[in-house]
Amino acid sequence: MPSPWTLLIALHAIAAGYALIFGAVNLLRRNKGSAAHKTLGRIWAAAMYVVVLTSFGIRTIDGGFNWLHALSVLTFCTLTMGLVTVLRGNIRAHQRFMTGSYFGLLGAFVGVVAVPDRRLPQMAVHDLAGLTLWIAALAVSAGLTIAGLMNLRAKTATGQ
Repeated sequence: MPSPWTLLIALHAIAAGYALIFGAVNLLRRNKGSAAHKTLGRIWAAAMYVVVLTSFGIRTIDGGFNWLHALSVLTFCTLTMGLVTVLRGNIRAHQRFMTGSYFGLLGAFVGVVAVPDRRLPQMAVHDLAGLTLWIAALAVSAGLTIAGLMNLRAKTATGQ
């Protein structure tokens, strides 16, 4: 079983969960460039930066770095370039950088859950109730955020 959860690892996992949810919602939305897209994008980017930065404090058993840390460096660069390109008005490059960053996150997630000794697979075996509660809390809080943004958008559109 992996070492116990630390505050750093919990923060990393929570931010990654939010990044997975908000990134998927924003990529699947039809109205790119809307206020809701921009707000969700900001939340997603902040979560991604938390994931990337906290990853450098999480080391392998021998205290070193692995391929996930290299992915964090790449993600930091692509995420930053995605923000720079949208500020410069290059929407096509923004789309490519952000989509690439999201699919990198998905790849890291698959890499994490595919290794049986990691925390999430171990929770699935030894603490399924805790894992289910964690996933439900992420989904409900993210869903409420998205619903609130959609409600705000509807009120703004009707002038209320």
